[in-house]
Amino acid sequence: MESALIISSTEKGFDFFSDILSAASITQISALRSCGEARRLILERDFDLLVVNAPLRDESGESLSRYIASKGVSQVILIVKNEYFDAVSAVCEGDGVLTISKPVNKTVFWSALMLAKSAQSRIKRIQNENARLIQKIEDIRIVDRAKLILVSCMNMSEKEAHRYIEKQAMDMRSTRREIAEGVLRTYEN
Repeated sequence: MESALIISSTEKGFDFFSDILSAASITQISALRSCGEARRLILERDFDLLVVNAPLRDESGESLSRYIASKGVSQVILIVKNEYFDAVSAVCEGDGVLTISKPVNKTVFWSALMLAKSAQSRIKRIQNENARLIQKIEDIRIVDRAKLILVSCMNMSEKEAHRYIEKQAMDMRSTRREIAEGVLRTYEN
C-alpha cells in the first residue's frame, strides 16, 4: 500500500491514524473532514486504503465505506461507535469493509491494517491474472480470425492455417498474435 485517505471530523483522529499509517510505510496520506469531499476526491484519484472515522459531519460514513469498497480495489476500514458496531458491521461486511469499534487502540488498528494490506495484495494478484487471461482470450480470437481468413482466401485447411501461423511466428521470432494481425491487415483491406 502506498496511498491512504483518512476521513475524520476530528484533528485527533487524523493524528492517530496518520501516525500508524506512516509507521506502516504508507507514504501518501491525505485527510478530509466530510464524505462529500471524499466522494469528489475519489472521482479524481484512487487510494489503496481509506480510513473512515465515523460519524462524519455530513453522514455516518457507512454508505461511503460500502460505496468505495464495492467500486474497486481500495481497502476500507470503518471505525464506528461501540453501540453501533454490530449493526454496521453486519451491513458492511458483505461489501468487504473492515469495521472496528471505538475506542480504537493502536494494536487493533494495526491488525486491521495488516488484514487490509493482505486482502489488497490478493486482489491485485487476481486482477493481474484476470488481465493476463483476458489478453490470452483476445490473442486466441485474433489468431482464429486470421485462420478463418487463410481458410477462405488461401483455400487452406484449418490445420494448415494453424501450422502456417505457428511456423511464421517461429521463423520470424514473433508471436502468433503479431503474425495473425499481419494476416488480418493483408487480407481484410
